[in-house]
Amino acid sequence: MHTRPEGIDLAARSRARRRALQALYAWQLSGSHMNAVIEQFRHEQDMEVADLDYFEDLLRGVEHHVDELDILLRPHLDREVGEVDPIERAALRLAAYELKHRLDVPYRVVINEAIEVTKRFGADHGHSYVNGVLDKVAAELRTAEKRG
Repeated sequence: MHTRPEGIDLAARSRARRRALQALYAWQLSGSHMNAVIEQFRHEQDMEVADLDYFEDLLRGVEHHVDELDILLRPHLDREVGEVDPIERAALRLAAYELKHRLDVPYRVVINEAIEVTKRFGADHGHSYVNGVLDKVAAELRTAEKRG
């Protein structure tokens, strides 16, 4: 059974993920430098209710590891990474980053949050696609946790 680490505001983390998804979407489409995207979101979005450190960690983590994350996702996709809907691609990259580099976050939380943000911002059945891909990635990366 996973317990919440002391001092973690789960609602603020969820908001950070939602904002990070929107920022990644903007980054993917604009080609802007991540620093510019982060600054834009800090000024334009209602960020005081989000976990800013987590928001920035997610964005910088995806930016730094994007090639590795795409390689990790590729075998589980039915098309090239660049052909995946931009919202779904952002959700997949965010979740893949968390699954690989944020072992403090249970895989079920990562997948559930990715499904929720995709339902909110993505196409009608995008969340089903994201769920299927991430379930396979989690099985690969979090084998012991999935068994337990």
